[in-house]
Amino acid sequence: MQRLWLLDFSWSADGASPLRIPAPVNDLSLWQSEDGQWGRAYARVDAMPGVGWELLNRLQHLDGASAGQAPACHYVVETDVAAEHERDFNVWYEQEHLPGLAAVPGTISASRYRRTSGHPCYLACYDLTTPATLQRPEWLAVRHTDWSSRIRPLFRNTRRTMFHRPPAGREPAR
Repeated sequence: MQRLWLLDFSWSADGASPLRIPAPVNDLSLWQSEDGQWGRAYARVDAMPGVGWELLNRLQHLDGASAGQAPACHYVVETDVAAEHERDFNVWYEQEHLPGLAAVPGTISASRYRRTSGHPCYLACYDLTTPATLQRPEWLAVRHTDWSSRIRPLFRNTRRTMFHRPPAGREPAR
């Protein structure tokens, strides 16, 4: 199981990132929310990179139909599900939902994680060539299957966020 560290942080009103990235963090992915209010950093390191970082365990990863292209955006769906529905939720994601969305042109990769603590506990992360990928007929078809219609009402505490790369000069200090 691959481990990934996650840090959410606020961006200042002037757009500068208040985040200081610890020196040993080399494998870092940084994203800014569409509204510019907050950022998300991911790091692949063996030990916690610093205060506030949360550990994620990877449940599933699939290369997408557009694998190899540079991501323009990062779409994240975070949710909880009641314990009695977790098995059905996870089987749906593993067998239908994540493979279906990964196969959509414009999807570079699709991954699922589970927080080791805190909520929402499940994260589905999609690296995309463009935000318009979410409006493609193929994407919408996967979201509207009969199985999806049975599982989606089980979601609790759900957040959906589109992230973009921060503008040049707004990256955190190292």
